[in-house]
Amino acid sequence: MSITVRLAIISLAALLGACASAPPPQPRIVQRPVLVAPSQTPPAAEDVLFRALGLVGTPYRWGGNTPDSGFDCSGLIGYVYRDAAGIALPRSTRDLVVMRAPDVDRAQLQSGDLVFFATGGGSQVSHAGIYVGEGRFVHAPQTGGTVKLDSLDKPYWQKAYLNAKRVIQPEHLAQMQN
Repeated sequence: MSITVRLAIISLAALLGACASAPPPQPRIVQRPVLVAPSQTPPAAEDVLFRALGLVGTPYRWGGNTPDSGFDCSGLIGYVYRDAAGIALPRSTRDLVVMRAPDVDRAQLQSGDLVFFATGGGSQVSHAGIYVGEGRFVHAPQTGGTVKLDSLDKPYWQKAYLNAKRVIQPEHLAQMQN
């Protein structure tokens, strides 16, 4: 019998012996209750977040508004909100930025908020994305590119940043507005 076969048999016997033995006793762990703050993010906003992240890598296409055809920035936003939250939004970035929804300070951004940019300088909106948390947003940036996850902290996006809007409100706020 070759050395390789002997080593394989010995290894297998040791492995099977280890599997058959009783596990070592575990120390007793005392669990204390953990207080968890309720999530400030409404479930629909979390659905938007996950749907947007799931589309990363989809090709950019000007005028596109489905995963099959590709997306431009406002087409991506409209598709994600319609698919994940059942919310119909305006089609163009210009209409999105002026829609009736609360403005949000950059320091108060939450998952699902829309972020707007003036990529040509000035103050006219030309691009938008979906904020996903931790300073990041999903957007469809340019011809030849794909939907991607980007950082608001990049100098380009810091310079171009205009404002943000909250489309999905926490349930208690939405009820108070009715």
